[in-house]
Amino acid sequence: MKLRLIALLIAVLATGCSSLQGTGDKGYISGDGQITTIDPADRGEPITLTGEDLDGNELSLEDLRGRVVVVNYWWSACPPCRVEQPGLNEAATELGDAAAFVGINIRDLSADNGLAYVRTFDVPYPSIYDPSGRALLAFAGVLSRNAIPSTLVLDEQGRVAATVIGSVPGTRTIPDLVEDIDGETSG
Repeated sequence: MKLRLIALLIAVLATGCSSLQGTGDKGYISGDGQITTIDPADRGEPITLTGEDLDGNELSLEDLRGRVVVVNYWWSACPPCRVEQPGLNEAATELGDAAAFVGINIRDLSADNGLAYVRTFDVPYPSIYDPSGRALLAFAGVLSRNAIPSTLVLDEQGRVAATVIGSVPGTRTIPDLVEDIDGETSG
């Protein structure tokens, strides 16, 4: 059943016909915070993604294997991204070493814009700078290029275990997802 739901979600995202709002003149799709969890047996291959962070340092998701990883796609001019950022910061602080957080900054034509966002919102984790959107290729079939913000939770093997398309709907959403996914192997 969940595999069918995942296939339907992928088809909906690919066609643009869903509860996601149109891009209009915003340049992004406003998701509704839909949460999808994926059973361990139905998860795909581990995500391989390496890029430079906003400061020009290499950052690789593969280096974070063995931990649950929260990946958030954002853009500095995205209003829903700005609204959800304090909650993501809170989740990162609450979870501490229980999960790694990585942002992926897409669309900003200058890393300086991304760095200004990080300073403004006091973002406590690194972000890969990816104005071309190439990092989305690592999540092909899971995310649409225009679904900003989107948050994914990777299991300890680096596989997509959960997605939130649109703003994270509540302050407990990410901690609860991480605890459930972490509990799969430690519980």
